[in-house]
Amino acid sequence: MRFAENPLLSPSDLNPSQEGLEIACLLNPGVFRYQGKIWLIVRVAERPPQREGFISFPILKPEGSIAIIELPTGDPTLDLSDPRVINYQGADYLTTLSHLRLFCSDDGVHFSEPKGYPKLVGDGDLEAYGIEDCRVAQIKGRYYLTYTAVSSNGVGVGLRTTGDWLHFEKHGLILPPHNKDCAIFEEQINGYYYALHRPSSVELGGNYIWLARSPDSLHWGGHKLLATTRKGSWDSARIGGGGAPVKTEAGWLCIYHGADSQNRYCLGALLLDLQDPYKVLARSMEPIMTPTTAYELNGFLGQVVFTNGHVVEGDKLTIYYGAADMFVCAAQFSIREVLAQLTSLQ
Repeated sequence: MRFAENPLLSPSDLNPSQEGLEIACLLNPGVFRYQGKIWLIVRVAERPPQREGFISFPILKPEGSIAIIELPTGDPTLDLSDPRVINYQGADYLTTLSHLRLFCSDDGVHFSEPKGYPKLVGDGDLEAYGIEDCRVAQIKGRYYLTYTAVSSNGVGVGLRTTGDWLHFEKHGLILPPHNKDCAIFEEQINGYYYALHRPSSVELGGNYIWLARSPDSLHWGGHKLLATTRKGSWDSARIGGGGAPVKTEAGWLCIYHGADSQNRYCLGALLLDLQDPYKVLARSMEPIMTPTTAYELNGFLGQVVFTNGHVVEGDKLTIYYGAADMFVCAAQFSIREVLAQLTSLQ
C-alpha cells in the first residue's frame, strides 16, 4: 500500500548544495534507524541551469571543487539519447552530479533535514562523477554505507562507516568497476559478512545479482551468482539488490529491482537460506510492485520504482523508494504476503 502522502520528498523541497546549481532529481534513499527516528540518506542529483543550444554538467575536481563543462548540443560527436548519460567524443559523462544528504522523521512520513549533519560528497579521482544510491546496514551499533562511486574509470562500490553520522571512516572501493547495488547483511553468518552485489558485463553474461562474503567487511571473495535476468519477463534486462536482506523464519528476504528492455523498473523478491545464503529457495515470478501512479510514471526517467532500503516492524515492511528518478516515496507490505507470492525453486 503506497503512502497517501507520496511523494514524501521532491526536488523543490530542498535547496541546492551551492550557488550555480539546481536540483534535478532525488533518488533511491538508503534507510536506517538512529536515535529513535527513521532516517533517509537520499541521493541528490544537481546540475547547472541549462541554456538553449547547450548542455552543461558538473564534475568534481581533484581538490574537491566543482567544474562545469558546457557543450553545444549541435556537436555531431555529442550523444544525448539517454537523459542520464552524455557521450562526447567517445567519452561518457553524467548529466548530473550526485551527493548524499540526510533526512529524519518521527513518524516515517514527514521528513526534514536536520541541522549539523554533513552532506556526503565524492572524494578523489574514483568519485569524480559523484556518489550515488547508498545502502545502509547496521551491525553491532556501527553503520556500513555501501554506495556507487562514479568516475571516468567506471562505476564501483565504495564503503564508509560511522557510529554517529557526524564522523565517517572512508574505506575506498571494496568492489572495483563495473559493480554496484551492494547491500550488506545486517548480521554475520558463521563468522562471515555477506553482501549482495551486481557486477556487469557488456559482452558475456549480464546484469545479475551475485553474493560475496568477507572476514572483515573490506576484503570480499567467495563470489557466486545468485539470480539472472529472465527472457521475456519483467526483469529481462537487468536486476540488482535493494536494501539489506530481511531475516525471516523462512529465510533471508531480499527485495530487488528488475528492468525490462523498455527501462521499466519494478520490484521483486528472492528468498535465501538462513545458514547458507548462497542457496536460493524462492523467487518472484511476478513483481511485488510496478510503476502505476503519476509520480512513478513521469519524471526524470519515467516508469521507475527503485528501492535501496526499508524498515521492519513485526510483519510490516515499509519500503522507501525512488519514483521516476525524481521523487522519494514509501509503501507498506506484509512480509507474510510477500513470502506467499514467491515460487519455490527447490
